[in-house]
Amino acid sequence: MARKRISDITPKIRSLTELCLKNSAIDPSLYKEYDVKRGLRDISGRGVLTGLTEIGEVRSYTIKDGKTVPCEGKLFYRGIDIEDIVQGFIEEKRFGFEEVTYLLLFGELPTEQELKEFETILSDYRTLPTSFVRDIIMKAPSQDMMNTLARSVLTLYSYDERANDVSVPNVLRQSLQLIALFPLLSVYGYQAYRHYHDKQSLFIHAPRPELSTAENILHLLRPDSKYTELEASILDLALVLHAEHGGGNNSTFTTHVVSSSGTDTYSTIAASLGSLKGPKHGGANIKVIQMFEDMKESLSDWTDETEVKNYLTALLRKEAFDRSGLIYGMGHAVYSLSDPRAKIFKGFVQQLSEEKGLQKEFQLYSLVERLASEVIASERRIYKGVSANVDFYSGFVYSMLDLPHALYTPIFAIARISGWSAHRIEEIINAGKIIRPAYMSVAKEKNYIKLHDRK
Repeated sequence: MARKRISDITPKIRSLTELCLKNSAIDPSLYKEYDVKRGLRDISGRGVLTGLTEIGEVRSYTIKDGKTVPCEGKLFYRGIDIEDIVQGFIEEKRFGFEEVTYLLLFGELPTEQELKEFETILSDYRTLPTSFVRDIIMKAPSQDMMNTLARSVLTLYSYDERANDVSVPNVLRQSLQLIALFPLLSVYGYQAYRHYHDKQSLFIHAPRPELSTAENILHLLRPDSKYTELEASILDLALVLHAEHGGGNNSTFTTHVVSSSGTDTYSTIAASLGSLKGPKHGGANIKVIQMFEDMKESLSDWTDETEVKNYLTALLRKEAFDRSGLIYGMGHAVYSLSDPRAKIFKGFVQQLSEEKGLQKEFQLYSLVERLASEVIASERRIYKGVSANVDFYSGFVYSMLDLPHALYTPIFAIARISGWSAHRIEEIINAGKIIRPAYMSVAKEKNYIKLHDRK
């Protein structure tokens, strides 16, 4: 009956849609006339200053003689260069995500003892309420894991006796629980959907307390729970590189906006998840993978630079792949000369491609990275440099790890919940005004017409 009702109202919805299009479209020239910073960014890509933070910094330019000069991209977590952080834990042959989470939340690097205690806290919190998997995750599984994750987060509100308490100690407790639980909620949601919709075997592994977050993701996901040291290390690196990206990225800004209203942690994080889900934000790496699959099918020789250039040109001219006019994984709202996360990732991606026997694919990625900026510069008017962003390689990494596409964005969320939590606590501690930017109305005033006089 529900389907019949939907079918019955389709013509009405179509006519109402026409009204929306007619009365909601704003003349694009008005944005220029009123100097509206669309996307809260100016034409050069610099963001409108809306807040202050000590958590993360994205640096893409320097000021010399009063002029803005593009520089190699830099990313800092609590003032520490991400390249130094990565080099530190890689040289010591250990995992880094838990250390980075501690740093983001508390503003200092942990001592060896503090890190062990923190890992124990996360391990202790890595337990869902009794029957939560059966009653919440297993019922009405969604094909979109981000929706499953958001629903699970909102439902956890009902299990928390202090859900509305926005004191810092309580929000920190809630944040640590969510950081610990995100891998379970994501992977279990995928297993449930895979079982009920794809008719695959259902297996639910319990997390192991001695494993890192990255190791537990692979342990929970794979039927045999097996993985190589390199696989776990690179997934851990992906979590580290995605954990934080300043206060202005869409989902973190959402965290600040929603937190400023005084609402609870679960509602705030659900809103942040909704933001991250968008293909212009966290969903971009899936598009990169799909674009490369189409490219590999279209090219007769993956090493032919002319052929690759022609394909990239066709992408920009909306003649190839999804005809969006985009080369996915290239360009960033802030970075111009380089994205430090992509630079760090690239060397490790090459190692994994060799372990997996996918060197040809890696060479194609490298070739596209080198040629894409040239093609974009020749086809488009650009105001700053264009380089590969972290999504360019992260999707390739996830595909080599045999992670399902449905979990690409949830893995981003598993990482970014650390940054979101730090920013939420920062917003609460510095309790300012509710965030409310201005929108100018450009509607003409009209007289009210009584109902019987309308035509």
